[in-house]
Amino acid sequence: MTIYERALELVREGDAVGLGSGRAASAFIQVLGQRVQQGLHVVGVPTSRKSEELARGVGIPIATLEDRLPLDLTVDGADEVDLDLNLIKGWGRALVREKIVAAASRKLIILAGKQKVVSCLGQRGNLPVEVVPLAVPLVRARISALGLQPVPYQIDGQLFLSDNGNAILDCACGPIDEPERLEQQLRAIPGVVGTGLFLGMANVVLIGDESRDFALIEERRSGDQVGDQGP
Repeated sequence: MTIYERALELVREGDAVGLGSGRAASAFIQVLGQRVQQGLHVVGVPTSRKSEELARGVGIPIATLEDRLPLDLTVDGADEVDLDLNLIKGWGRALVREKIVAAASRKLIILAGKQKVVSCLGQRGNLPVEVVPLAVPLVRARISALGLQPVPYQIDGQLFLSDNGNAILDCACGPIDEPERLEQQLRAIPGVVGTGLFLGMANVVLIGDESRDFALIEERRSGDQVGDQGP
């Protein structure tokens, strides 16, 4: 069984499903679309324009938060997962929409390759922060004062703007000793819209072996002891 197939087992008839962004989420959307074509009735709430386009392409009906709040579950990927199921997300540039949809859901299911599992958030060296474009110089200065190294994400030399019309600062970092405190410090800076720190939000993390097409090797639930195996 793959992590995508296991996530599909958690979806029930009639569910409203938040659809994440990125490689793992896209693979799940394709698997979910196959089940929809076989008769499963669900609606999807995408976290990005790319996810919406993919979902529509595989036949998943699209809804909004106004239509279906709260969502039954969201299935998304992550860039880091620590031993307490805290996350860093946003390398795919959709962090604010992903956090909104996750917060609007009864459950957040995370799909991750085993290389994404870390003992301490920040070990992979990048924390994205979404920023109002006008505020980029101010936010860069304030984040630098916190000891991080923020660099605006660009494409072909042009400032990238998210689906929300905001800039993304990639903040080079090391292991984050106090992620809750850092989250508060970043959110207190005028112009910061959101960060890639997803703390205490994940309910289930499905960890897959990339060398075996993301075959499920571990299922962790919030409150589990480290190393507990899922069903």
